Amino acid sequence: MELRHLRYFLAVAREGNVTRAATALHVTQPTLSRQLADLEHELGRELLVRESRGVTLTDDGMLLRKRAEEIVALADRTEREMLADDSQVEGDVWVGSGESRTMELVARTMTRLATEHPGIKLHLHSGNASDVVERVDKGLLDFGIIIGRTPEARFESMELPSHERWGVLVLHDDPLAAQSVATRDDLVGRRLIISNQPADGEDGLSHTERRLKQLGADVVATYTLLYNASLLVEQGFGIALCLDGIIASGEGTPFAFVPTDFQPDIHSYIIWKRFQPQSRAASTFLRELRRICEQ
Repeated sequence: MELRHLRYFLAVAREGNVTRAATALHVTQPTLSRQLADLEHELGRELLVRESRGVTLTDDGMLLRKRAEEIVALADRTEREMLADDSQVEGDVWVGSGESRTMELVARTMTRLATEHPGIKLHLHSGNASDVVERVDKGLLDFGIIIGRTPEARFESMELPSHERWGVLVLHDDPLAAQSVATRDDLVGRRLIISNQPADGEDGLSHTERRLKQLGADVVATYTLLYNASLLVEQGFGIALCLDGIIASGEGTPFAFVPTDFQPDIHSYIIWKRFQPQSRAASTFLRELRRICEQ
């Protein structure tokens, strides 16, 4: 299976049409069709359902698309790093994180580097902890920022001088808004919107969902991006369990943030894959981040 075949397959998957994909790739339609047929023969799987109006992916095709995107992205990134000018530090730095104020450290680091090393470009990937860890492990991200989760042994890590605070985002006229803290009892009977987390049990629930159900809270929605959840809060659909500082709250906003008294402040870490060589851009980024953290 050649990288060229994967690029051809991804082009067809994006366009949903062999003719349009052939035009985008600057190859003839028969050539592209033959390459796709060779790929299916090599893998022993049908990847495409060919119809009069175009093509759709089979289940195997959808799996290959996900893997092909990762392989092609890693190959392109490696090529850029190998072709980078050795006389100066330049290149791409890939950082994954969930939404948190810890990202301010990344912003400060890049702001300092912008003057001395303007050729360094930052790419941010937003996702939950499991997604970020998986991408770091596969080499698709140079670094991942994880919150409230102890780094695994297969990663190098550094604790960041940033502590996140849990609480609930409510409307300013909600009874909770007048309180200095929210207790477990305050959540009983409330409609809760919580961060999307992978299930970790046979009941199909995450640890957080299971704990909240035990408290008598009603989880009515989950979110990946808190901004979207805040729109639900604004419409009165529920209240959101979240980290402080991501959505503006207080005077001049519809929201109030009320810290919980039953969840301790959580620690943040930056992780990178153990024994994996770093590009000059990535190592320069990490060195500057260390300096900022020490200060």
